[in-house]
Amino acid sequence: MCRSIKTLRPPVLPEEATEEEIRAAALQYVRKVSGFRAPAAHNSEVFDRAVDAIAEATAELLNGLEVRGAAARQAG
Repeated sequence: MCRSIKTLRPPVLPEEATEEEIRAAALQYVRKVSGFRAPAAHNSEVFDRAVDAIAEATAELLNGLEVRGAAARQAG
């Protein structure tokens, strides 16, 4: 689907994803789904709200994921 969206969780990323990385992934997703790289003025509000909502959901997902073995790798 969105090949430019990268995995944002360990062990793919060595540290926690930044807010900027999460927002960039959300933007790529909305662009792909909507078919617009940049929305027209009359669609910008709904486009921006979608990016915000997806970024928030993504952050919630990443914060809630339990990556088994990640703590052991970090300690070692």
